[in-house]
Amino acid sequence: MASLNIMQAIVLFLVLLPAFKPTGAQPIGVCNGRNGKNLPSEQATVKLYIDKGIKRMRLYDPLPATLEALRATNIELILDVPNTKLESLQAPAAAATWVRDNIINYSDVKFRYISVGNEVDPDTGASRYLGFVLPVMRNVHDAIVRAGLQDQIKVSTATYSGLIGPNSSPPSRGSFKGNAQGFMKPIIGFLAQNNLPLLANIYPYISYAQNPQENLEYALFKPTNVIVRDNNLEYKNLFDALLDVMYSAVEKLGGSNIKIVVSESGWPSEGGRGASVENAQTYYKNLIDHVRRNNGTPKKPGTIETFLFAMFDENNKNGVETERHFGLFNPTTQQPKYQLNFN
Repeated sequence: MASLNIMQAIVLFLVLLPAFKPTGAQPIGVCNGRNGKNLPSEQATVKLYIDKGIKRMRLYDPLPATLEALRATNIELILDVPNTKLESLQAPAAAATWVRDNIINYSDVKFRYISVGNEVDPDTGASRYLGFVLPVMRNVHDAIVRAGLQDQIKVSTATYSGLIGPNSSPPSRGSFKGNAQGFMKPIIGFLAQNNLPLLANIYPYISYAQNPQENLEYALFKPTNVIVRDNNLEYKNLFDALLDVMYSAVEKLGGSNIKIVVSESGWPSEGGRGASVENAQTYYKNLIDHVRRNNGTPKKPGTIETFLFAMFDENNKNGVETERHFGLFNPTTQQPKYQLNFN
């Protein structure tokens, strides 16, 4: 379906409105990575979300079995267009077909955001996708508008702190690195023009693991004293600082009114410096408590929508060992690694 006429769009909007209306009541979600050999079925995974009171999910690929299991569950969803799919959606008709097949055909799934690509970076292997992200964002957004769903489903992309340049402390100095600015500036312009958020993966653990001078308690939300001062702003945890660095970088490219949704944040239980069950338990618990207070960051008061990474350890993931140990639940027994309260 490349397009809808006006009457079809109105009818479709009225039919889908109850399913797509965001509640805004639950700021915590959990990412559902599926890159493992021993993961529970999609149906069992969705049941675990329901049983644990987890109201939001991020899904990195439009897997039909997961989307079927999500029908009528009221779980709000970030759905990714995977990086590897971007090139095939350069034509508006192809993007419209993707929206039809993966969004409109699941009218009783509560889609909240569509992430067009994840962590595309000019300095990594994902650099080959740079030229695809914005055109596909436009195409997918246009298809959402034609379906009358632009007030319920927001199109964005997921960036990360790897695009931030050096010398970004204190947070007000935050800016995108030089070779990322040309990539991000038109994306930020598009988001600002259409009142869309930016998704950002924020990992205090990575900052801690890569910087021997980083304070562990600051990364784990433990300090009660101020660690970083930024003019009249005071920072007691690294999560807020990293998020406000991203806000500063976005503002410098014309996005002062753009909201940032934290599309991933987590701490591994093993495999690297500071990676332990105890530290991960502390991080996740304190992050949940911090987000629930709805105080926002020093720079941006208010709710911080945050998606914890991830539901299960994923033993098929590439990269350093910690990549395979971010799970909140054991994939074979589905028992929790940590005592966390999601609701």
